[in-house]
Amino acid sequence: MLYAVICKDKPGALQTRLDTRAAHLAYIETTGIVKMAGPFLEAGQMCGSLVILDCESLDAAQAWAAGDPYAAAGLFESVSVTEWKKVIG
Repeated sequence: MLYAVICKDKPGALQTRLDTRAAHLAYIETTGIVKMAGPFLEAGQMCGSLVILDCESLDAAQAWAAGDPYAAAGLFESVSVTEWKKVIG
């Protein structure tokens, strides 16, 4: 089942994102359930994340989001995890 993890960064937290980016990318690679991902941009600067997960349950998707190094670093102002259906692409 697919889940969308939608995260908005705290204002002024770009340096936290940059400092934690390598750990975040390693987490994505290690967990093996990310189907696609990328940052949201405002004026060309990263300001949030969209991550599409393929996992067994909402609980598993929420656990993945909670374990993200970005979350541990306190980067996010908000995080939403919801079931998602791919239609095109």
